Amino acid sequence: MPSDRLTEVLDRHVTELDSAGTAKGAETVVVGVKRAEGDRGPRFLLAGEGDKEFMRMNSNSYAGLGLHPAVVEAEEKATAEFGAGPGAVRFISGSYSAHVELEQALAEFHGREAGMIFSSAYATIVSTITPLVTPDTVLISDELNHNCIINAMRLSRPAGKAIYAHNDMAQLDAALEEWKGKAKRALVVTDGIFSMRGDHAPLDEVMALCQKHDDAYEENVVCLVDDSHGVGAFGRTGRGTEEYTNCPPVDILVGTLGKAFGVNGGYVVGNEATIRFFRESSQMYIYSNPITVGEAAAALAALRVIDSPEGEGLLHNLRALTKRFEDGLGRIGIETIPGEHPVVPLMIRDTAKTHDLVQHLYDNGVLVTGLAFPVVPRGDEEIRTQVNADHTEADIDRVLDILEAYVA
Repeated sequence: MPSDRLTEVLDRHVTELDSAGTAKGAETVVVGVKRAEGDRGPRFLLAGEGDKEFMRMNSNSYAGLGLHPAVVEAEEKATAEFGAGPGAVRFISGSYSAHVELEQALAEFHGREAGMIFSSAYATIVSTITPLVTPDTVLISDELNHNCIINAMRLSRPAGKAIYAHNDMAQLDAALEEWKGKAKRALVVTDGIFSMRGDHAPLDEVMALCQKHDDAYEENVVCLVDDSHGVGAFGRTGRGTEEYTNCPPVDILVGTLGKAFGVNGGYVVGNEATIRFFRESSQMYIYSNPITVGEAAAALAALRVIDSPEGEGLLHNLRALTKRFEDGLGRIGIETIPGEHPVVPLMIRDTAKTHDLVQHLYDNGVLVTGLAFPVVPRGDEEIRTQVNADHTEADIDRVLDILEAYVA
């Protein structure tokens, strides 16, 4: 066959990943869901595991809204009325009233003039960073920013790039100082929540530095924040890292509908002129279908839940469950990085133990994400666990008992 030699190369590449321990491997396939009942949160059935029930401690659905009755009902109703797919890109005939209503609601939720939805948060970041970067722009980025930011920077053609050590405000300050007179525009990019560690950017300090140096740049120091893991899960009312750090509104805020809101898609909010610019220049918006009408309706329903007394109750419970888990980890002697965000890393700091503990949890019906060498440096091996609002105290205590049995 014509591609036989290429097939050999590709197969060898994946085999080498397997040998190095960096391959993603076979995917876990969910074949059934059991709704929460009594003191037990949702349970999931996996292909090949029969009737064995699993608790997900590796889900981004922080607020537990993916199974919320109002969210499911909204998607079903809109799908029945408008069909399964949008049928076209937005500029042809793929814009529906639910898309427009969701964009307006997201802008209002974040206190911005306008909003714009994309097929995913990854697409949002790539489609906002790349059109903003000119040959007279310097890109300044936190070293632990998400892969989507890294790849967006690789696709861009700036005057230069500067990477500052994680949350190191002195290095950010120095980078902005260094590029004065060399670039017309500075684009400072950071995650709000760093997804593998659960810690947050000091956005109040980031914005203060952007404002400090702004006058030295002809086209401003622009702050772009990807708060995909923060929005809907962090801050008293779920408005993310801005709210938690009491930060003034950043220039451009990117979020996702696929994590705390429990649906699918990404979005950006900002001033009217910036959003109009993105509609005319963001390639993944112009040439890709939007999320379905059903997804837009479901996301709008989820947003309304978050922005309500019920939502504040969910977030209060989420914080309480996160603290219960962190306190329990301390009691049994497992190191973590404390904080209010529901990403709770177990710092195992040993590759073999990380793999072994992930398997131990799986054998006992708990799904987690292990990160071991060479994916992370030696000594930084960890297991990422994620608390969801539809977990229960009994769920948390069960996971702690499983961990304690392993430690003992």
